[in-house]
Amino acid sequence: MLKIIFLFFMAGGIPVAIAMAGASLVYILVSDSTLPPFVVIHRMVSGIDSFPLLAVPFFILAGNLMNNAGITTRIYNFALALVGWLKGGLGHVNVLGSVIFAGMSGTAIADAAGLGTIEIKAMKEHGYSTEFAVGVTAASATLGPIIPPSLPFVIYGMMANVSVGALFLAGLLPGALMAILMMLTVAYYAHKNKWGADVKFSSTRLFKALMELAVVIGWPLLLWLLVVKLGTPPQLTVFAGLASLFVLDKIFSFEALLPIMTPVLLIGGMTTGLFTPTEGAIAACVWAMILGFAWYRTLSWKMFVKVCLDTVETTSTVLFIVAAASIFGWMLTATGVTTDIAAWVLGFTKEAWVFLLLANLLMLFVGCFLEPTAAITILVPILLPIATQLGVDPIHFGLVMVLNLMIGLLHPPMGMVLFVLARVAGLSFERTTMAILPWLVPLLLSLGVITYMPNLVLWLPKMFF
Repeated sequence: MLKIIFLFFMAGGIPVAIAMAGASLVYILVSDSTLPPFVVIHRMVSGIDSFPLLAVPFFILAGNLMNNAGITTRIYNFALALVGWLKGGLGHVNVLGSVIFAGMSGTAIADAAGLGTIEIKAMKEHGYSTEFAVGVTAASATLGPIIPPSLPFVIYGMMANVSVGALFLAGLLPGALMAILMMLTVAYYAHKNKWGADVKFSSTRLFKALMELAVVIGWPLLLWLLVVKLGTPPQLTVFAGLASLFVLDKIFSFEALLPIMTPVLLIGGMTTGLFTPTEGAIAACVWAMILGFAWYRTLSWKMFVKVCLDTVETTSTVLFIVAAASIFGWMLTATGVTTDIAAWVLGFTKEAWVFLLLANLLMLFVGCFLEPTAAITILVPILLPIATQLGVDPIHFGLVMVLNLMIGLLHPPMGMVLFVLARVAGLSFERTTMAILPWLVPLLLSLGVITYMPNLVLWLPKMFF
């Protein structure tokens, strides 16, 4: 009955969060349940009374600050210097830019709206079809929640009671795999259409970009050697290391060294125990404010107030969905729905690979209709117990779930990335959908590899956790 009421509300066009909370309340009122209606409010409040969820507003704020401080332009220029001279250069720039921006935003929609605006405009000016520009932008936007930090990982970690830091590490190699497959797809189209380079090759620009990349890779390794091998005090080493970054940036006038260091600082701090994921979100905000206010001086107090108001609005939406899904998930468990589904699935198959195949199909379908936060909070109580009974690691399953739901963002009728890019590119909804279809090939191929090669996901978490 609970499911029927929920589906009735959804069919009536009621927003998913209100549909979940309303279905729970109506079920309590009309059923023979002895539960008081007030339990809806109680469970909704307790659902968001969670320390890990504090990371949500701070990661949203950090992404908004980076987006409004002109960081997206710097990332674009860095990616242009690194791969823009290749055939189909701006397609490669699009993917690489999303890889870098993913380390700051944590959401696919922020990537599509932030970098997407710059990338689509530039690709159209260089003669690329609008459909190709939209397709590659949509596909690369799915990297946002896979490469840390990631808001869906924070929500999943809270729901599944697993380490958010381990989830962040688990996303690094799959994110790299997805980026490589997307760049190979761009190379295929460039070869097929005989595209040339979009910017003239410059050894000076390339060398400078490679220097930035070398610093990003070598800097944390050097700090690790100083702390672990030489025994220097960790806090002193980190502060000295940060000072050295600003000195290098000043001397060489790097394009995007300091913004690119954001995910390095977050992952390094969490794996070394310097701070928790929640504290890491606060550190990301502080880092963004230092860059925006003091270093690049592209943020004003007026802009900061606007960014904070936008963050409050987005956070309220996300947490209301989490709260509504909390009572709905609790009601599903209390009425025995999750137990019945688990018994049915386990009666149908006891093979983990069959379950993962069925779960992928279900999550791809659900992702077309539900916002990822709502989908995670509904599906975790249903699917995770079955996965653990069949020996599927919760970290691995979390990554599979998030990737499925990100692919769902590219599908009608509810794919938010579709709506964002249709507006940015000035395309109709139908043409945007058709433009994205070819890019489902590298995404689904990545999903297959990630689903059935768990060591790719779990290697880094097992090393550090």
